[in-house]
Amino acid sequence: MSKPERVKILLTEDDVPKDFYNIAADLKTPLAPPIHPGTKEPVPQEAFYPLFPKEVVRQEYSTERFIPIPEEVRDALLRSGRPMPLFRATRLEKHLKTPAKIYYKYEGANPCGSHKPNTAIAQAYYNMKEGVEKLYTETGAGQWGTALAYSTMLFGLKCEVFMVKVSFEQKPYRKAMIETYGATIHSSPSRHTEFGKKVLAAKPDHTGSLGIAISEAIEKVVTDPTHKSKYSLGSVLNHVMLHQTVIGQEVRAQLALADTKPDVVIGCIGGGSNFAGIATPLIYDKMKGKNNAEFIAVEPASCPSTTKGKFEYDFGDTAGMTPLLKMYTLGKDYVPSPIHAGGLRYHGMAPVVSNLIAEGMVKPVAYEQKEVFEAGVTFARTEGIIPAPESAHAIKAAIDQALLCKKKNEAKTIVFNLSGHGLLDLVGYQRYFEGKLA
Repeated sequence: MSKPERVKILLTEDDVPKDFYNIAADLKTPLAPPIHPGTKEPVPQEAFYPLFPKEVVRQEYSTERFIPIPEEVRDALLRSGRPMPLFRATRLEKHLKTPAKIYYKYEGANPCGSHKPNTAIAQAYYNMKEGVEKLYTETGAGQWGTALAYSTMLFGLKCEVFMVKVSFEQKPYRKAMIETYGATIHSSPSRHTEFGKKVLAAKPDHTGSLGIAISEAIEKVVTDPTHKSKYSLGSVLNHVMLHQTVIGQEVRAQLALADTKPDVVIGCIGGGSNFAGIATPLIYDKMKGKNNAEFIAVEPASCPSTTKGKFEYDFGDTAGMTPLLKMYTLGKDYVPSPIHAGGLRYHGMAPVVSNLIAEGMVKPVAYEQKEVFEAGVTFARTEGIIPAPESAHAIKAAIDQALLCKKKNEAKTIVFNLSGHGLLDLVGYQRYFEGKLA
C-alpha cells in the first residue's frame, strides 16, 4: 500500500523562529529613506521617537539581516498558536483537475483569526518595555485592531482604535471582539479628533479610508499631554514587514518536510505585510539559489496601488502628518470604493514590497470583488475554510495558477498565505449570494 500524501504539515514548538528576517539587508536597490515633506531631506531616526518606541524605530532603519526575537515575544507567539499549520489543498486540486500541488499557510489558527498578531505582539512588547501606557491605531477590516487589542491585553497596555467607517458598519462583530479584549473603538472619520471633524464637515457621509484613520490615530498621540502613548501600525513600514517573516520561515521548514520547493508564492497586498511575511524569506532563498520561485502579489482592482499607481514619494496618511515614503501610491487623498476586503483599501504600498516590484522580483496582479468572492466560495466548498475577503484574493491567484498548470501540464508547487478566516465577514458572502456586490 502506498504511503498517503501529507495534507497537514506541522512543526513543533521548538520550531517557532528565533529571529526576524530583514530583507532590507538583501535588496538590490537600498530602500529610499523617509524624507521631510518641507525640506525633502532624509528624516533622522529621532524624529520617529514621539510615535514609536526606540527599538521599533531602530528596526525600521536597520539593515541587519537577522534580528533576534525576544524570548517574551517568542513565548507569546507560541502561546498564540505558532507555529501555524501548512495544508495541502488536495480537494481543491481535485476540483480543478490540476497536476499542480497547492499548499496554504493557515494564519487564522490563533485567537484573533489572522496573521496580524505576529507584529502586534512584538510592538506591544517593545512599547511595554519602554514604559508606554497606551497605544493608538487604525484598522480597516478590523483584523489589525483585533490583534493589537489582544496584544495590549497580554502586556497590560490600553488601546484605542479608529476603524474605517465602511468596515465598522459592515463588520459589527469585529467591534465587539475588539471591545472584548478591552480596547476602545471609534468609527473613522470620527468626532474625536480635529482632522476627523474636518473630514465630516466637508462630507458628512464619508465612508472613511485607512489614510484618514491613520491621521486620527497619529493626532491623538501627538496631542497627548501625558506623553505616555504611542502609535502602532499594522502594515506598510519595514519593522512590520520583518515581524511577519515568522510566516515564511515556517513555510520554508514545512515545505522541506513535504520534500518540495516552491514554484509560485502568493499573498494579498493592501499595505503589504501579508505578502512580505510569507514571501521575503523565500525570496532570500531564491537569491541564494535555493529555489526558482515566481512571486505574485494580489490587490483589489478598486485600489490598484501597484498595478496603476506611481512609484514615488507620498504621505502615509491623508492629513499629511507623516514623513514622505517612497512607494507605489494612488495619492494620499484616494478613497477606494467600499469593498468588503477592508484590509486592502490603502492608497499606498509598503516600501519593501514596492522595491521588490520595481526590481522585477515580484509580479503584481489585481482582481475584481466578485471574482474574488467566487474563489473564496470555491475554496470553502472544497477545503472547508471560509476565507477572509482579503485572503480570497490570494486564493483567486492560486486557482488561476493551478489552471495554468493544467493547461500546460505542469506539476508546480503553489503556496499561498491564507492570512485569516472570514467568519466575521459573512455579510460580504451573503451579498455575493444575493447578487448585491458592487
